[in-house]
Amino acid sequence: MNHDVFSLTRGGTPLLLSLPHVGTTIPDELKGQYVDRALDVEDTDWHLETLYAFSRDLGASILVPRYSRYVIDLNRPPDDTPMYPGASNTELCPTRFFTGDALYHDGAAPEASEVDRRRRTYWQPYHDALRAELGRIHERFGYALLWDGHSIRSVIPWLFEGKLPDLNLGTATGTSCAASLRANLVAALESEHGFTHAADGRFKGGYTTRHYGNPAERIHAVQLEMCQSTYMQETPPFAYLPDTAATVKPLLERLLGIMLAWRPD
Repeated sequence: MNHDVFSLTRGGTPLLLSLPHVGTTIPDELKGQYVDRALDVEDTDWHLETLYAFSRDLGASILVPRYSRYVIDLNRPPDDTPMYPGASNTELCPTRFFTGDALYHDGAAPEASEVDRRRRTYWQPYHDALRAELGRIHERFGYALLWDGHSIRSVIPWLFEGKLPDLNLGTATGTSCAASLRANLVAALESEHGFTHAADGRFKGGYTTRHYGNPAERIHAVQLEMCQSTYMQETPPFAYLPDTAATVKPLLERLLGIMLAWRPD
């Protein structure tokens, strides 16, 4: 399914892969409001479609946005409630880079009416599609699995201290998926000595994981935030590094395989 805001590839398994921050487009009519640096969309979750390409062969449905998180962040609540109170946060319509620098020219940041327009134009269609696909999967299989895929530079002082673990599993502190599924995924991470990891640490899952994960309704959601250093160059030109990516891909395949092998009963 192709839409101006997203593309959706339907699979034949209970798994839906959402990649909400891979979009790179900023509409032409908005570009003049941003500082020049913003047009390089440096805070994109680069190359995740390439890294997760194997998921098609696994039979996963895949939901991918067109527009940059600088336009609107698809993994934030529609009411713009901070995801991590007390810490540095970017908003529903971000006004800062991950470095803390301003994204917009002085006085050009979106006002409330513009934020609402973007929410209706970009955020809502993506989430309507996500909800509908989970519903379709649930109706077919009796349950649905949601994998929310993200990546980020390994060191960003404005957002967190020190270097992030390579792989950060988020399950809203165990509430967005069944305990047995979480345990299986954590066990796989603990058995992998080539990468550092954390479970429900700095990243507990964003809006998508927290909102849609509902084990009581047999919808099980997990977020994985991974350091970009595990598969790509973290500085411009943000190149994909196939040899580096080849070391982490088997683990990603194993994790998604665990999702598909798991049964709610």
